Amino acid sequence: MSDSSHSHAPYSAGASRSASPRGRGPRNGVRAVAAVALVLAIAAGGSYAAGFGPFARGDDGPDPAALRQARAFLADWAAGRLPDAAGRTTEPAKAQEVLQSFTAGLDIEKPKLTAAVGAAKEDEDGTLGVPFTARMPVTGLGTWTYQSRLPLREQEGGGWKVDWRLSLVHPRLSDTEKFRLEREESTPPQVTDREGVSLVDGAYPSLAPLLSRLAGDTGGGGPRGAIELVDRADGETVRTEASFGKKPDPATAGRPARTTLDATWQAAAEMALSEADGKNASLVALRVDNGEVLALANSPSTGFNRAASGTYAPGSTWKIVTSSALLLKGAVAPDDVVDCPKYLTVGKEFHNVETSEHRGATFRKDFTESCNTAFIGLRGKLDDGELGKVARTYFGVGQEWHVGIPTYDGSVPEPKDETEKAASMIGQGRVQANPLIMASVTATAVSGEFHQPSVTAGHEDGTRTEPLPGKVVTQLRELMRATVTEGTARVLADLPGEVGAKTGTAEVSEDQDNNGWLVAHRGNVAVAVVVEEGVTGGGSAGPIVHSLLSAVPEDPS
Repeated sequence: MSDSSHSHAPYSAGASRSASPRGRGPRNGVRAVAAVALVLAIAAGGSYAAGFGPFARGDDGPDPAALRQARAFLADWAAGRLPDAAGRTTEPAKAQEVLQSFTAGLDIEKPKLTAAVGAAKEDEDGTLGVPFTARMPVTGLGTWTYQSRLPLREQEGGGWKVDWRLSLVHPRLSDTEKFRLEREESTPPQVTDREGVSLVDGAYPSLAPLLSRLAGDTGGGGPRGAIELVDRADGETVRTEASFGKKPDPATAGRPARTTLDATWQAAAEMALSEADGKNASLVALRVDNGEVLALANSPSTGFNRAASGTYAPGSTWKIVTSSALLLKGAVAPDDVVDCPKYLTVGKEFHNVETSEHRGATFRKDFTESCNTAFIGLRGKLDDGELGKVARTYFGVGQEWHVGIPTYDGSVPEPKDETEKAASMIGQGRVQANPLIMASVTATAVSGEFHQPSVTAGHEDGTRTEPLPGKVVTQLRELMRATVTEGTARVLADLPGEVGAKTGTAEVSEDQDNNGWLVAHRGNVAVAVVVEEGVTGGGSAGPIVHSLLSAVPEDPS
């Protein structure tokens, strides 16, 4: 590593000075003097009276005031309130200087400091030692985790302060040694789509945060660096405290990593999200026959990958799973009459979007118009844990997926009561999913078979699912097609090909607009889109899906 890659931290080099410890006199001192000292301590009400130390109440443990001061110091330090943290020490000016240079010089942001107050004990110098764990996020590299100890000393006038010394920041920080951050140059990761087209340019902004993960051991292996303990005088490295990043495998280094993504679909997905009008939104498109992801996009494109790691109530798109559960056991048929009133009370009042109603509606009409009250009215047809079992057994939801990037794989817990069961029938309550999950649900519904989604090849499939019966698949396809031709997904009706879809509107909170959802399939592709605070699925997610499917071939190669 060259010197030019070093970042130097201007730590204070002054020796730490501790106040002289209070406490016991020599054991061979005059007994009368010791007795007088004890009487004076008791009369003064000092916390050392009972045991000559910080355990003021005998066996009751450390003085609570000392522990509060320890927690407050760590909280101020972690929150960046460095003057406040320093003011809790015996040497505020020096403490503030060191705390500020320590975090700035090592590119540390928002440290997390956790005190183990249960392990506090008196140290030999008369201070109360409180162990703590420091988790220091180093920008762009990872988290440096270590343990240290916070010394607290009771003050002459009462109260407690942190007995300042460099070693409390880190046990090896001293007036002769400090820490230095070194970043190692690495080549940018090289990632291609399924046909070898490079995905490392501005046309695919949603992929930028994922490139290092997608590259794996190839293409430079991502950012690397280390926290080094160095000699203050000559800058020589004494030891490496923490290393970040994985060195690439020499056998594959420089070789582009190929993904399942399709450059045409990815570019179209990025463009389609412009229809979100600045709202947070995400999109996933994947192949029905094998689960390979063709496009994964987020708006905004930087930061959190909502498409695969988000946790959302899927709203009425979940009625695909609910319908599957009902159809599997013959609890309902598409032409059965299932009334759709404006309101239905199950512990609380449920209603349909815009309080619509469809009296005497068939189950097909309830599906295509996304009638909440009709689906909730059928809750008695399913056992309490049945919806979750169907989701897991046939759709793989809640099992552990190995996709090639971090994912959230869904949750359908057994409802706690009848109100929560009613909510779960319409994708609310504690049902959680994201666009990756709902695109996979759509693909499973129209093919009958779950395929673990993938973005890169070669991952273990630890899921265990069963195929949906052919009759159920046929019914689901018919219901989704009718939703496009005569229901809430008519925004897609003019697209070429046989498109099926389901819209969704998911409540978030009383002070936020609903999230808008739409899932669709055409040919060998399933798509899912969510728009945060999009109000309705057809109105917010619909134009995004329409834009995507208008810009790509009817079927991928």
